[in-house]
Amino acid sequence: MTLTAERIDKFLWTVRLFKSRSEATEACRKGRVMMNGIPVKPAHMITPGATVMVRKPPVTYSYQVKGLPPGRVGAKLVTEYILNITPEEEMNRINPNSKMFFGFRPRGTGRPTKRERRDIENFLE
Repeated sequence: MTLTAERIDKFLWTVRLFKSRSEATEACRKGRVMMNGIPVKPAHMITPGATVMVRKPPVTYSYQVKGLPPGRVGAKLVTEYILNITPEEEMNRINPNSKMFFGFRPRGTGRPTKRERRDIENFLE
């Protein structure tokens, strides 16, 4: 049986972009899931060929839908159903060497003061 359309929250769960279907539904409700550039509700139907953007701060992932799985698939089979088209500059945001990386602070030292924050920002530039 080949599916022609499926709910987007269920699709995101079946291709393992979210750990649970309720997490996928919540992300749709918060506007973190867009299809072809438009925020979608959890019940929006998705078809093969669509472009899905999922915002998981600090990165916005982009995927091209190749097909619809009949149920939740294993991690090795995910590539048969989606193609990761996330730009390289987005993927660099999760790199620990990037500016977005927060350094280690010893336990009990509290939050950095304004002066310390400025020193950290100047050091990272």
